[in-house]
Parts: sequence; C-alpha cells; structure tokens
Amino acid sequence: MALDQIGIDGPGDGIKEVEKEMTFFDHLEELRWHIFRSVGVILLVAMGMFFMEDFVFSTVIFGPRNPEFITYRLICQLSNAIGMGDGLCFYPKDFHLITPDMGELFLTHIKMSFLIGFVLTIPYVFWEAWRFISPGLTDKERKASRGAVLVCSFLFTLGVLFGYFVISPFAISFLTGYELPGVESTPSLNSYIGYMIMFTIPTGLVFQLPVIAHVLTMIGLITPAFLKTYRRHAAVAIVIVAAIITPPDAFSQILVALPLFGLYEISILVSKRVERKKAMEAKMED
Repeated sequence: MALDQIGIDGPGDGIKEVEKEMTFFDHLEELRWHIFRSVGVILLVAMGMFFMEDFVFSTVIFGPRNPEFITYRLICQLSNAIGMGDGLCFYPKDFHLITPDMGELFLTHIKMSFLIGFVLTIPYVFWEAWRFISPGLTDKERKASRGAVLVCSFLFTLGVLFGYFVISPFAISFLTGYELPGVESTPSLNSYIGYMIMFTIPTGLVFQLPVIAHVLTMIGLITPAFLKTYRRHAAVAIVIVAAIITPPDAFSQILVALPLFGLYEISILVSKRVERKKAMEAKMED
C-alpha cells in the first residue's frame, strides 16, 4: 500500500494532488484525527438521544415488548388476509423489567444513547474510515471502490432494521413465553438490553456479507465456485440460526431465513461479477 497523502488546495487555486511521503507516526496521527472526529460526531448525536429519553426507551428500545408493535400487527393482518384467521398471530408475554443495581438505570441510559448515536452516524463513521484508507489506494482500486461508503451504510442500516423489526419481536415473544415447571421468569433490564443489542448490531454486521465477498474475491481468497460449493453448508447454518432465534413454527423460521439466504446468493453474484471483471482486465493487459 502506497504511503502517500493526497492534499487538495482551495477552490481559488483549483484541485491539485500533492504527494507527500508519510512516516508510520504520520499515519498514526492521521488515524487519531479520523477516530477523534468520528467519536465526536457519535457523542454529539448521543447527547441528543440522551435528552430524548421517552422516545428512545418507550418507543424504540421497549417497542418490541409492546403487543401493539408494528411487526405483531402486520403479521396478524397477513394471517387474516390469507384466510388463516389468528393462526399466525403472536404477541410477547406481559413482563416487567427489574434492576438490582442502583446505578444501572443511569448507566443503561448512557450506553443506549451512545449505541443509538453510533447506529445513526454509521454513514459518517464509514466515510471517515474511507478517507483514511483511500489515499493509500491506487487510482484503479479507488475507482473499483466507488460507492463503498453508501453500500456499507445501506447494508448495515438494513441489517439493524431487520434485526429490530423481525428478529427481536420473534425472539422476545419466544423467550418471554418459554416456561419451566416451578420457575417464574423476571427479566432484568440488563438482560433485555443485552438481547436487543445482540439482535440488531451484529445483524447489521452480518448484512455486510456481499461487501466482504467483494473484497475477498478481489484479493483472491474466495471464488464464486467456492461459495457455490459451500452453499449447502451455509443453508444448514442459516436454518439453525433461524430456528434458534424464532418461535418453533415454520413460518417464523422462513421469514428470518429467507433474507439470509438472499444475502448469500447476492454474495455469489457479487463474487462472480468481480471475478469476471478481473478476467477482462487481465485479458486487456495481455
């Protein structure tokens, strides 16, 4: 990777590329400022979220435990529309959250404000990461990566929304309704928050699969043939994950598994496109 920094002059002088050799410590300093700006923007949005306490908790975080949550209503409407009556309707069990720790409410308020701030500012975070990486890329690599910030931001947001509106309602309904003889479940606030984080942010990362496939194909670590060979293994893994996080009915599992199958198939198409492009470029160079 080239260690040169591209500078841009003011609009009066036009745009000029000024190459300057950068040391390892210059790169560390540059990285520090990118991280500083990213964290600053996250904290700014997090502060706004902190003062929107009722919306953040009552509407967003605790939304999936409410029987009136949009997912429950839409699935019930779909059930009636296809002639199954209330057969597909499901709702979370009514439960109260407790906290044994005196400071947990305040710390949870801060933590969730920061996490929501991070999710809302992810396009800016990706853009700062791109600004740090792009000077070290060749013109060809930079052209091939055009639109990467937009694609990564879109996929991450789509994954978080999928986890929030699809996975979390099914999982919360199933977990709160699961019973063992002689045991009464009283979830803690920390447990609920932990599950909500697990259902959303990791899902946003999983939705980066097509981007990962693009990068790994570019550097030659995977091929479309490799992804096709292990398609059945991936399908089994997806079905297992869907079965774990959804209630024990086929409709719920299919609803969760289908987008994950789709992501894998999209990754194969992305890998094919990259391999085809690499082959064309190699032919032109010959």
